[in-house]
Amino acid sequence: MMTIKDGFFGFKSARRARVAVVAVAAVLGLASQTAAAGEFHGAVATKSHYGAIFQIDSGSNGAIKKTINNVENLLNDPRLKGKIKIELIANSKGYAIYVKNNGFEKKLSGLQKQGVILAQCNNTLHELHVNRSELYPFVSIVPSGMGEITLRESEGWAYIHPSAPGHEAF
Repeated sequence: MMTIKDGFFGFKSARRARVAVVAVAAVLGLASQTAAAGEFHGAVATKSHYGAIFQIDSGSNGAIKKTINNVENLLNDPRLKGKIKIELIANSKGYAIYVKNNGFEKKLSGLQKQGVILAQCNNTLHELHVNRSELYPFVSIVPSGMGEITLRESEGWAYIHPSAPGHEAF
């Protein structure tokens, strides 16, 4: 059993120990007030370049709109201006994002003009019997969507797979 004579938490007196406890509490209180006051503004982009690959595998208009919106948000993040390379890979029923006359040509063309790589999985085209001529001509074809994601992730790219509205996972 410790007594005041032996020291109080390493201090020679209880008074000094109380002062130390009050000082630590004050520092902790200031730290939590600073965080609560909104001083945090997000992570800092310290690298010279970043990569992100978005996957779309749903053909619903909601999924397409959400994915395009997410790509635009990333392009417009001021921390990543001039530092981000983005690829949008469609596979499975996500090929619908690239089907001619679907209402998304202007948005997709605009993304491509901003440097976004628009890619379609060739395996999907074969498996779902989709003719290349049904897709916008400015879309690139890659051998496999899963291979593309694997290669990009091995290069350090972030993998992003937005869900369609109303299909959030809990």
